Amino acid sequence: MIDPQAIQAVAEEAGRIALGMWPGAGHAPRCWEKAPGNPVCEADIAVDGFLRESLGALLPEAGWLSEETVDHPERLDRGLCWLVDPVDGTRDFVAGRAGWAVSIALASAGRPILGILAAPARGETWIARAGAGATRNGHALVASNRTTLEGARMPMDQHPPAGVPLVPVAKPNSIALRMAMVASGEADLLATWRWGYEWDIAAAALIAEEAGALVSDSHGAPLAFNKPDPRAFGVLVSAPAIHEAARALVAPATAKALRAGTVKRG
Repeated sequence: MIDPQAIQAVAEEAGRIALGMWPGAGHAPRCWEKAPGNPVCEADIAVDGFLRESLGALLPEAGWLSEETVDHPERLDRGLCWLVDPVDGTRDFVAGRAGWAVSIALASAGRPILGILAAPARGETWIARAGAGATRNGHALVASNRTTLEGARMPMDQHPPAGVPLVPVAKPNSIALRMAMVASGEADLLATWRWGYEWDIAAAALIAEEAGALVSDSHGAPLAFNKPDPRAFGVLVSAPAIHEAARALVAPATAKALRAGTVKRG
């Protein structure tokens, strides 16, 4: 039996563990690179271990897919699977910025049925259950209802190129938090056009959908989870009325990235 309150308690404790190592609170965790440009620190590993033990105790029948754990194909034979990024937004974490979150989703039959983002540096807990809506700190979320792409707000680091009709808003490093910004109405659109992993986006995809946003890959196709290859090419989250226009806007960048063989994470 799934106990959402128990899972939320685990997620929030994981956030506290990470917060206790966060440089923004004066700590100095050991950090290194798994690959060039792909940072990791001891908080990632500590939170991953805590979550695997704690979530495994709550639902021992569920499979496991995490950024910090070697993947095992046995997860494909389970009816349920945890999709976990222990610290999504590690670059912000190690820099002492608040744009990171613990991301936890539970998937069944290829779809998330529960999603939680614990962002303690921001004082936020985001929760969604399939068919039951989404909340942030207990307050119901309603996604952006923008009807035109012109002037749409998108998290980005700099102003878009000339001719691109988007308005930049603050961009946390966590892709999950950027997706959640559409769920909360703080952004109208989030788009990436390179390979990303299921653990990055599963929880936030459910949060956005339950708030009323549309979510797809960068081609406009539905996302699926707990696949043998746990990747998706890009993610597109938007107000429903602008989703197709947004897909068309990113189509050239998507095609260019595919031609170039881009395999970087989203």
